[in-house]
Amino acid sequence: MQITEIAFTGYPVTDVARARAFYEGVLKLKTGATFEHEGKSWIEYDIGPGTLAISNMSGEQWKPSSDGPAVALEVAEFDTAIAALRAAGVKFLIEPMDSGVCRMAIVADPDGNSLAIHKRNPPKA
Repeated sequence: MQITEIAFTGYPVTDVARARAFYEGVLKLKTGATFEHEGKSWIEYDIGPGTLAISNMSGEQWKPSSDGPAVALEVAEFDTAIAALRAAGVKFLIEPMDSGVCRMAIVADPDGNSLAIHKRNPPKA
């Protein structure tokens, strides 16, 4: 078996309208595919070659959690992104830091799922 790429990262949400306001309004992601079935939703955001999906389709089997997996979102301008998140009142789980390789912060979506805001440092000469 050879895995060639990450198809998508999925996050469970409890309130689709509130989640969409965060992902589309605060993070400015554009929707890709959207699926509706029996009052439940699956919304995809294509980001470069990958996809981030949010959904309330799994009910009690798949719950939001800050302890679960996290996706790292690469941003063009780290300081601008951090300022926009603070202005929107987003909760920071880990304050901005510099690892030497990158700058990042961990924030929570409205359901408490963790998201890394990430910017790679330029390669050292």
